[in-house]
Amino acid sequence: MSRIAYVNGRYLPLRDATVNVEDRGYQFSDGVYEVCEVKAGRLVDERRHTERLARSLSELRIAAPMSPAALGVVLRETVRRNRVRWGIVYLQISRGVARRDHAFPAAGTAPSIVVTARNLNLDAAEKLAADGVAVITVPDNRWERVDIKSVSLLPNVLAKQAAREQGAREAWFVDGQGRVTEGSSSNAWIVTRDGKVVTRQVDHGILKGITRTVVLDAIAAQGLELEERAFTVDEAQSAREAFITSASQIVLPVVRIDGRPVGNGAPGLIATALRRDFHRYAELT
Repeated sequence: MSRIAYVNGRYLPLRDATVNVEDRGYQFSDGVYEVCEVKAGRLVDERRHTERLARSLSELRIAAPMSPAALGVVLRETVRRNRVRWGIVYLQISRGVARRDHAFPAAGTAPSIVVTARNLNLDAAEKLAADGVAVITVPDNRWERVDIKSVSLLPNVLAKQAAREQGAREAWFVDGQGRVTEGSSSNAWIVTRDGKVVTRQVDHGILKGITRTVVLDAIAAQGLELEERAFTVDEAQSAREAFITSASQIVLPVVRIDGRPVGNGAPGLIATALRRDFHRYAELT
């Protein structure tokens, strides 16, 4: 079955789904995006993703191309047309098409919107979680507003590629003080030797992950002790557990950091339990 994309009001076969060469998303990375998990054909945490999308658009002063209700219809229809049962739906909004000029285009320029959806391999994902993954660390060389989910991701791309070339799944960015900020496409977590779950506090240095938010609810419900603070690479390597979270990976245990085992080198009990119970605390619509 040919995949279908939504592009500026039309559902098109993926091979025919194109944007204008002068779209500002292509010319300047002048746009934002969201990735939402799809489970059993239903959207996971649509409300939270829509709220974060609205914030990103507002921070960049990009007009919303449609109402949240209309966007929900498009997301569901794209999922339906692609017959996605477990996977992701991706949406991207740019400032629109205009003659190339760094300054904003004329008032009234319509934003562009693209939505795609695809299935993921659930069995492969579960095996990955059962085995655990490796991460490497890289210097954080991104701009200072990574709390905006913009499509300007070149440092993330280079970090992810560095991880893959070293046989790792993810790269953790590390700031000038030796503290982990987040992963190239995920939030970073550890469990200390005395059982505290630690993740960096929300600030301009990390993205407020939707999966991160749900995991915080799960931690509270399960009576685990939480510390929202920065942690160092040394602290992570000596932790009992580590894990990453994102919409496409949910909760994924980390078993090696820069080649050194975390804990006993196997997925930890807390990360495994949070992955198992995650959807009890998420919103499915």
